[in-house]
This record gives sequence, C-alpha cells and structure tokens, in this order.
Amino acid sequence: MTHSSPTNAPTTPRTFAAGYVFGVPLGNMGWFASLLMSVAAGFMAFFASTFCAIAFILIYNSAARNAIDFTFSYRRVGLPIGLVVMVFALGTLGTLWFRRILRHS
Repeated sequence: MTHSSPTNAPTTPRTFAAGYVFGVPLGNMGWFASLLMSVAAGFMAFFASTFCAIAFILIYNSAARNAIDFTFSYRRVGLPIGLVVMVFALGTLGTLWFRRILRHS
C-alpha cells in the first residue's frame, strides 16, 4: 500500500498568474512566437469584426431603402480593427519579450 505525498499532488495549470493567459506562458515566448501570436490576433480580430459588420449590413440592407455595399465591412471595419489589434499585440508581446531579454542579460 502506497501513500501519496503532498509533493505528488496534481497541480492545476497556471491560468491567471503573471505572464500567463489561458495557460500560455506569454512572458517566455521568443521573438518569432511573439510575432506569430500578434499576427494571429490581428487576423482573428479582422475576421471577427468583418463577420459582425457583414451581419449588420445584411440586416440594415433588408430594413432600409438605401443599401450599403458589403465592401464597407472589410475596408472600413475589419481592416482598421485588425491592424489596431495587431499593433497592440505586437507592442504588448514585444515589450514582454524585451523585458525577458533584459532580465536575462
């Protein structure tokens, strides 16, 4: 019969600790991973905002007499939001990467 010691207790993932978002250690990523995550965040914001804008334009065009062109959804809504999110993510993740580099020097 074996007894489990407290050191063998299962650990929960660190989801709300400093430098972690949903268990992903954002403070320990390299420059390429930071760049990749920033571009991915920009793409996700672009597609989500474009989808919401298309749905709004679809509802608006069915109710209103003057129609809005669907290109408005990605030119005036999706692209600016995607670029802003990508620049914000690049700034945030780049700062975390730069701090980690300075801390290890």
